[in-house]
Amino acid sequence: MRLFSRASVGGRKILITGAARGIGAALARQLHAGGARVALLGLEPELLAEVAADCGDAPWRYCDIADPAQVDRVIATLVDELGGLDAVVANAGVARQLPLIGGDPQVMEETLAVNVLGVYYTLRAAGPHIGHAEGYALIICSLAAAVHLPLAGAYSASKAAAEALGNTVRAEIRHTGARVGIAYFAELDTDMTARGFDTAAARAILGRDTVSGVAPLGPAIDGLERAIARRRRRTVSPWWVAMALPLRPLVQRLVDYSLRRGVAHAMEIARVEQPPCTTDQPPRPHRTRRPT
Repeated sequence: MRLFSRASVGGRKILITGAARGIGAALARQLHAGGARVALLGLEPELLAEVAADCGDAPWRYCDIADPAQVDRVIATLVDELGGLDAVVANAGVARQLPLIGGDPQVMEETLAVNVLGVYYTLRAAGPHIGHAEGYALIICSLAAAVHLPLAGAYSASKAAAEALGNTVRAEIRHTGARVGIAYFAELDTDMTARGFDTAAARAILGRDTVSGVAPLGPAIDGLERAIARRRRRTVSPWWVAMALPLRPLVQRLVDYSLRRGVAHAMEIARVEQPPCTTDQPPRPHRTRRPT
């Protein structure tokens, strides 16, 4: 049985979804620098190839995380190329503004397809490979799982569901020796955050471009590396997120109260505004809805 240092990722074999940019790309590069062997999947081949080159020509594959057949096939291939798997990081995600009443249901469907089903398919495919005494799964979640903002209903619902998946699979694989962690982040300096509130509707509610201010990405990536090295149950960034999580009901009441004035006008704007899909991977192709 291999025994890794609790303070190092050196020697670990780690698979990262949504690795073409943002959190996924930064984490891959840092893990490689720390001596880990990484495998990458995502939707942007050129960017993935660049990240892979920076990670010692790491194996990578194009993969639509919301397609279970692709996820099964790609993860099996990458695990084979790594020669096993010690950790999987379910990072791929999308976000887009959505007024729940009068908004486009396609936004909700696409968000849940990537952020919930994509996490489930990843855990389902990687689970058998990490079911050992040094195995670990890390789900990149958000403070949005605990505190819910107007226009972020699709994203919040998806992250709350991803949190539930993580808590559930933790109990289901504990007997194998594997562990599961969840990362709770506020607004970090990534492409997703840079565009996430860049809408007239969001500014009508907030009176500014972000909720809590954009935090640097570096400390979050450091936290993820430590979480993987020590197989931690939870990691947060910025630090104050750790204080907000146990106070969810109170924080939610404060948010509801502080944002109440601009919501009605913002809803009117949001129903006609066409915001970009904010993501750490490009928008997925439109899927024709099946008849019911």
